[in-house]
Amino acid sequence: MEYSKEFKAALSNFSSIEKDRLIFRLLKKDKLLSKKLYFELIDKETTDDKRDAMEENIREKTLLASKYTGNSKYFLSIIRKISAEITEHVKITTDKFGEVSLNILLINSVLENNGDLNRQRFDNVYKLYIYLINKVFKALVLIKKLDEDYWLEIDDLLSELHQKINHNHYLLKLCTNNSLDLNWLKCENIPDNLDLIMKEIKNQGYLR
Repeated sequence: MEYSKEFKAALSNFSSIEKDRLIFRLLKKDKLLSKKLYFELIDKETTDDKRDAMEENIREKTLLASKYTGNSKYFLSIIRKISAEITEHVKITTDKFGEVSLNILLINSVLENNGDLNRQRFDNVYKLYIYLINKVFKALVLIKKLDEDYWLEIDDLLSELHQKINHNHYLLKLCTNNSLDLNWLKCENIPDNLDLIMKEIKNQGYLR
């Protein structure tokens, strides 16, 4: 929504007390904005601190979720909730590196349970794996927008991911079927136009 000059001028004419009341009313309705302002204005924790805490949170919650790998629908719902927490972290901190690293960490943490997942029927894990493959694509697209100084650290995460996919026969097959080239799991090999490649793959009915 665009605001007219008249509307902006009217807001500027509010007294300090009126502005404070309006701000607090808005913050009560927008919890995310409230958390973002708190982080930017008075939080003593840095973005790195928040990312470290999220990494620990991801590891702990995926470990707890691992006992539900046999219930694929419920397991996927837990993973989606953890993913939503990563999204909230990024919106609050504008942590572009964390947006990549935390999502790859989440995928790797899920695949720590390859032994249990490989014992499931293909139908039971299909939605989970398509969800993970979509996350891999999105992470790779985001990597191309990061400063190359981050690539060395990201490559370590991608190397671990590559190994885990290779040890999961159903996931490996789905990666191939959905045109995810595992050679892209190295920063320098990611195509510059991967976003367009991903869009075309979806237009052909894949990644769903």
